[in-house]
Amino acid sequence: MREINPKETTRAYAFEMWMQAPNPMVTFFKTLNVSRLVKISRRKGLKFNMLMCYCIGHAASAVKEFYMLPVGGKLMQFDSIAVNTIVANSAGEVSSCDIPFSEDLAKFNSDYLRLTKQVAESCTDFDLSGQSMVIGTSALAQYEIDGAVGMYSGIFNNPFMIWGKYKHGLFKTTLTVSFQFHHTQMDGAHAALFLSRLQAEIDRL
Repeated sequence: MREINPKETTRAYAFEMWMQAPNPMVTFFKTLNVSRLVKISRRKGLKFNMLMCYCIGHAASAVKEFYMLPVGGKLMQFDSIAVNTIVANSAGEVSSCDIPFSEDLAKFNSDYLRLTKQVAESCTDFDLSGQSMVIGTSALAQYEIDGAVGMYSGIFNNPFMIWGKYKHGLFKTTLTVSFQFHHTQMDGAHAALFLSRLQAEIDRL
């Protein structure tokens, strides 16, 4: 993570306009076709949540705005991306776990299983926020929800995704996700492109 001059980036105008805004967060909703993920999860014995996190990381890695993030009033540049997941721990509470993104699905899966197990057993968060641009996620997989808007704390500006239980239809299985992002980091077009790429990554997996 290193500081960069906003005026020397494509985010110069956005930094000036949105960095000091009372609430600079924007939330998009999208319904994804996750039929392929469900099928792969069942056939290969892979966790659905892991597959979602992998596709999120893969889609984000192709959008350059994900490698910048406003932190402490400054614009920071990152060389890598991680995807956060919330883990039920051994104390009956939840802990946070950042998974470094790798294009190699087998490696990402191995890291996901190892790190989430470590966090669950130790009840200690695994944090990569100083090393990678972290995309937050929260999966409420047991509950049917139509959407969720994240809270802006004024401290964490990371992009964040929330989803609930996927829904089985006659011909496809769908999942509604919410995607919250800081307007300094990206514009609506970048966010929409990311969500489009996310569907493409799911379809091609």
